[in-house]
Amino acid sequence: MECEVEENNVMANMGDVAKDAGVSKSTVSNVFSGKRSISEAVRQRVLESANRLNYRPNYFARSMVTKETRIIGLVMDSRKVKFNQYNLSFINGVLRECSSQGYRLLIDTLPSSFRNKVTQMTSEPVDGEIILDPLTVDERVEERVKSGRLMTIIGKPPRKYEAALPYVNNDNVQAAETATSYLLELGHRNILMINAVKKHTVSQDRKAGFMLSYSKRGLSPDEELIVYRDDAVSSAEFGYRTVMKWMEKFPDITAVIADTDQIALGVYRAAMELGLSIPDDLSVIAFNNDTVYPGEFHPPLTSVELNGEILGQEAAKLLIEQLVAKNKLVKQVTIQSRLVLRASCGPIKQGFPV
Repeated sequence: MECEVEENNVMANMGDVAKDAGVSKSTVSNVFSGKRSISEAVRQRVLESANRLNYRPNYFARSMVTKETRIIGLVMDSRKVKFNQYNLSFINGVLRECSSQGYRLLIDTLPSSFRNKVTQMTSEPVDGEIILDPLTVDERVEERVKSGRLMTIIGKPPRKYEAALPYVNNDNVQAAETATSYLLELGHRNILMINAVKKHTVSQDRKAGFMLSYSKRGLSPDEELIVYRDDAVSSAEFGYRTVMKWMEKFPDITAVIADTDQIALGVYRAAMELGLSIPDDLSVIAFNNDTVYPGEFHPPLTSVELNGEILGQEAAKLLIEQLVAKNKLVKQVTIQSRLVLRASCGPIKQGFPV
């Protein structure tokens, strides 16, 4: 490993440090790599020489030798150039675990159109990756399975890989069932579900939980009331447009389950324009329990807490466990969600059809 620091226009290298400290080059290498045990006295002598010569080991040269960079990649949707609070909670959790384990984090939002150009120049400088927001057909997962790169997924993988890849996830079937059951117990029957984007695996589980809650009570929901989010439209705007359109088509809707708190902002706006009181005329529940928005909801929003920071931390922990073992560990971790009751839901008004 050669040096990367220049002093007085002369590049100090490992040989210079070895000569100054009176040790071999391999001893200097072991001091910086930590691969072999070195006595504390020798270690201190080498570090003092390196400091005096302003020597720093070349990070990338060392990674070529050790076959590790101690960098973890977090692969996110290329359109997420502005993170919402839920994204940040994932990142905070991953960062916390990376920091405690001595890893750096590289957030990767590179579009696939550029990725091919980059990979022609160099391999990606990470030891393993965490993939966020998996799709039912996900080329990011396919690429990494083919390359053999270690990864962990936050969310459920595509179905064909569900039993073969490590992932951390909420029980989204249970989460959706809990939210739906709460509204059904309040007497609501015509519930509009603004689901996640259809190509995301989470949308399948939430639909299943929604349907299951009805079927357990011998009821059948109108599947036209399950609407999938359009990710080309901002969340709040999509929530607003959906409620305005569906309330005109289905005026008997008395409750809404929203994919995110941001979508719920649009639901509240639509309710206000339609002259509907929350929760007297329209009950609302959202997923995420985003701490950024409580002050914007009047009345306060009932939410399903998904524990994004814990999801991120557990995903990083699972990936690092694989990196230490130098082998894929097929392990699934489930993080429980909980319904946080506030003031946006109430019993159905008398006179509404049930």
